[in-house]
Amino acid sequence: MPADPRLLVFCDVDETLIHCKSVLDFLPYYWTGRHGPAGTRRAEAIVARLTAMLAGGAPREEANAAYHRSWRGEDLADVDLWARKWFDERSAAPDFWVPATARALRRHRAEGAAVVLVSGSLPSLLRPVAEAVGAYQALGACPEHENGVLTGATRGLPAVGEGKRALVREVLARHPRIPPEDCWAYGDHPSDLPMLACVGHPRLLTPSGTLITPPCAVRA
Repeated sequence: MPADPRLLVFCDVDETLIHCKSVLDFLPYYWTGRHGPAGTRRAEAIVARLTAMLAGGAPREEANAAYHRSWRGEDLADVDLWARKWFDERSAAPDFWVPATARALRRHRAEGAAVVLVSGSLPSLLRPVAEAVGAYQALGACPEHENGVLTGATRGLPAVGEGKRALVREVLARHPRIPPEDCWAYGDHPSDLPMLACVGHPRLLTPSGTLITPPCAVRA
């Protein structure tokens, strides 16, 4: 992080900074690679369950909690290892990064801003993304583990919906000299609006890949 950042920039990850949904893309990658055909079937069942939850109108917070529970019993070191392999392979593709958002973050960093990623994805997946874009912090729930084995539970606020607003406000409160109205935030989904409403320069990524100021992101 810059010693004295001029401003803070908050950014969602999945489908805002990278084109894919890392939480879903990583499931078959890990389970098949780590557990073979049985793992493939396990990943398909998890994705089907999560998709059905969202299609049935379940809040994203519930789906996010169900996603984290699906990792119960897995070795955290294995997840970290496969997450790094996933990132190295996926990020080599020309369409991995969302160009408009990646350019914006580079510009902000060149101007002395500190970038903070805010995502409901696994920390194992967020770390390499944060390193690649020079973010100094990635906010989200922390999966609990016992002796290195994931329990399926998480500590901290889920970085979804109102949880994102609370996490961003915590960071802003730790930097009282930086006016929130000078800060920026990037998202792609209505669930990102609570986060976008915390800053003076909210930007929403449209399906066409352009960044706009969302008319409903009112400061709160």
